[in-house]
Amino acid sequence: MARRGRAGSSPPRSCRRRRPCRGPRGAPRRRRRVRPLRDRDRAVTVTGPRPDATAAAAESDPGPERPAYLERLAARTARAGTVLCLGIDPDPRALPAGFSQDVSGIESFARLLLDAAAPHAAAVKPNLAFFEAFGSAGLGALERLRARIPADVPVVIDAKRGDIGTTAARQAAALFDSLGADAVTVNPYLGEEAIAPLLERLDRFAYVLCRTSNPGAAELQGLAVVADGAAGHPAEPLYARVARRAAAWGPGGTVGLVVGATAPAELERIRAIAPGLAFLVPGVGAQGGDAATVLRDGPATAGPAAGRSGGGLLVNVSRGIAGSASDATGPGRQIDLEASIDAAAREWAARLPVLP
Repeated sequence: MARRGRAGSSPPRSCRRRRPCRGPRGAPRRRRRVRPLRDRDRAVTVTGPRPDATAAAAESDPGPERPAYLERLAARTARAGTVLCLGIDPDPRALPAGFSQDVSGIESFARLLLDAAAPHAAAVKPNLAFFEAFGSAGLGALERLRARIPADVPVVIDAKRGDIGTTAARQAAALFDSLGADAVTVNPYLGEEAIAPLLERLDRFAYVLCRTSNPGAAELQGLAVVADGAAGHPAEPLYARVARRAAAWGPGGTVGLVVGATAPAELERIRAIAPGLAFLVPGVGAQGGDAATVLRDGPATAGPAAGRSGGGLLVNVSRGIAGSASDATGPGRQIDLEASIDAAAREWAARLPVLP
């Protein structure tokens, strides 16, 4: 006869192998109840593309075909009647009284500047560094500012980018896709490789730094470069060689040059070297460049930029307009600021007309 377990002891080993099994007191052993899956417990099946695939598809899809940048610039220049480019460089230290020296302050002033001055300009050029200085909050401010710019006004983002091919491709995606730039400024120091990804889109544009307007520009840009017999290039300053090479990089109308108004002799020489390239000219206004000289030598004299309204020329004015904002106080202060900026922009637009 099988031995029975004592009260309170574990069931015999043989009993534990069988189901159903009774414990020492004879009661059926409780089975564990299986709870139905709730919605939050169920595995989620993603039927659409992965987020990374969606992003990649967005970059590879050019979307609706847009007119070439030079066409859009010419159309806006003709409507505005000026080659004025509104520079937006919101330096916290130079904001009028009443604007905080943080990202909120620079965004508020940039919006005021845009609303009051952009109607009188052929293009708008935000300087990326003044927004990047505030990190993601600053980039958010720039994105909101970009969304505020009318669709018919070309946007040149002053980024001065340029790097090896793969990095330059990501820079192109950031500037053209994320920030919505129509044109950008680029640094040619790494050669054509660093600029090629920014020239591939026929509806976008890149301005290559050639002879800039800053006081120290000649330190490197004026260095003598030996003749290149194989390419047929004479001995010349570095800025002249950059102009010559840039003309070869972008004959299809996706490249132009940054040439400062503070170096009028160099501007004239560069125009002779690259007669068909569009010029973005800083240095008129606070830096003292002569507007009349720029209007004479700045427009293109050959294709692809010639034959269009303004000849592909843009003359940037930043502090000359932003600095007009007065420190007026009182209830009408905002109106005074808007009126001051509006008047300065009108004046500069009149000084930089589209010449016949």
